[in-house]
Amino acid sequence: MSRIGVYLAHPRPGSFNHALYEAVVDELRGRGCEVRAHDLYAEGFAPLLTAGETGTVDAADAPADPQLALHRAEVATLDALVLIHPNWWGMPPAVLTGWVQRVLVPGVAYKLGTADGEPAGLLRAGRALVLNTSDTPQEREDGEFGDPLERIWAACVLPYVGVTDVRRTVFRTVTDSPADTRADWLRRARAQAAALVRRESPDTP
Repeated sequence: MSRIGVYLAHPRPGSFNHALYEAVVDELRGRGCEVRAHDLYAEGFAPLLTAGETGTVDAADAPADPQLALHRAEVATLDALVLIHPNWWGMPPAVLTGWVQRVLVPGVAYKLGTADGEPAGLLRAGRALVLNTSDTPQEREDGEFGDPLERIWAACVLPYVGVTDVRRTVFRTVTDSPADTRADWLRRARAQAAALVRRESPDTP
């Protein structure tokens, strides 16, 4: 049985991000996965990295925050990750950025000091699916901004912690999108979640 963590970062209940989250969780559970589902805003995850969490040899040692301890222990056991969030100023929402900084720490997600000076990823989750929403047309996103979220997830964060199979889809433009388009997007998200479980390409028929 695959154990998959699904993380939502959007503050407004009823948003399309929430619909994506519910569809993905439902699809994964329907396929027999053990799903650890986290609505980070609803859980009140504290995103601020504290002074006590910096400057240590191993930041994974005994966090005082029980919620943080749970997330760190849990992420180390996952077979795959799903991250769902909007594009805000070319960045994930602050709660998800804080989750990365506080949870994916040395001793949990990677270790330093390898022979070539590069970090060694520790997560067993070799696969990740990132689902983003955006109101920026793709041509402008690529031409003017260089798609910073692709760089963040597929180059800067996930490979660093050992996730080598990074799949990402952007649903755009969301504002004023018709109901039939959103229904198609939800079907697409379900198909990509299913492909993640089967370890297939997301484009496999």
